[in-house]
Amino acid sequence: MLAAHKQQKTLRERERERESMAQSYFYKDVLPFSAMVAVECLGMGLYTLFKAATLKGLSYYVFVAYSYAIATFVLLPLPFIFRRTAGLPPFKLSLLYKIFLLGVLGISGQLCGYKGIDYSSPTLASAIGNLSPAFTFILAVIFRMEKLALRSSITQAKIMGTIVSISGALVVVLYKGPTLISASSQSPSLSVHSPLGSSQTNWIIGGLLIAAEYLLISIWYIVQTQVMKIYPAELIVVFLYNLCATIISAPVCLLAEANPSAWRLRPDITLVAIIYSGFTGSCLSAVVHTWGLHLKGPVYISIFRPLSIAIAAAMGVIFLGDALYLGSVVGAIILSIGFYAVIWAKAKEEQSSEDFCFGNLESSSDGKTPLLKSNKVERM
Repeated sequence: MLAAHKQQKTLRERERERESMAQSYFYKDVLPFSAMVAVECLGMGLYTLFKAATLKGLSYYVFVAYSYAIATFVLLPLPFIFRRTAGLPPFKLSLLYKIFLLGVLGISGQLCGYKGIDYSSPTLASAIGNLSPAFTFILAVIFRMEKLALRSSITQAKIMGTIVSISGALVVVLYKGPTLISASSQSPSLSVHSPLGSSQTNWIIGGLLIAAEYLLISIWYIVQTQVMKIYPAELIVVFLYNLCATIISAPVCLLAEANPSAWRLRPDITLVAIIYSGFTGSCLSAVVHTWGLHLKGPVYISIFRPLSIAIAAAMGVIFLGDALYLGSVVGAIILSIGFYAVIWAKAKEEQSSEDFCFGNLESSSDGKTPLLKSNKVERM
């Protein structure tokens, strides 16, 4: 009897372990993968909707101002619902200045980016988005956040990846090449085509504006990192950022778009684009990316970035009737190679840093590491 009871208990424990492993696999692998792919699809859907709305006459100043206002309204109750007071430092005025700077950078980036899409296409925007790690690396070197050890293979990979990424961006912007998929004379969902983006000049202007957007985004990442170190409360920081961006964008966009009729929202694709942007662009994507960063780290999040190129190209051809050029494909491939080179170098750097910490901890446990050094490792 006792042996049978023990056997049944062992079987139950094994079943629980299997269930726990299955749940852990779903939460740590399946769910993040699905969430990242979904976010990339939603992001490219936003670009496609915005382009479609501008073809119907939506001003991008109106789009940016309303999008931030909706995001602020949606995020308003979340810091109160998911309150976190334990371990948070006091909120200082200097922190508010940094969040206000985030708002300025965010607004400037959004205006450059959406104007660039207005001149070109969502496909170009998604391709140039792969410049973000290269810009971040360059800025980190300029602000002395990263040291250049030229003999290190990791540093060499970062430099080569940055050069390749910039080369790919130049190919995408300056060279269209033969048309692989011609633009349809009548788009499946739109019947009006914008004169913007039809000439090589507009395509180059659009590419430069989008590049400026991702440069500003890279600066935004650096400032945001400093803010999160001071005040690690994601929902509060995201809400205050959107609130500051709304306060900044309202007068700026009103002065830039003085036509009162442009601010009247009609129940068509323009209203859908604004609501979609408010919910997904500044709310859902920010929450999913923050969750993904905590669960899997920044390298895992970045891996999915080149996927947006294929999604944007497919959506542009299907919904906007855009043409697909050889230069965009070749440049996107070069950009992706440079992107992954920088990401690989960053992953190797993080791995070597972790190995260094674990090595120091092991040696300190053997009593071979001085106390001062072991204390430094503990703080790390």
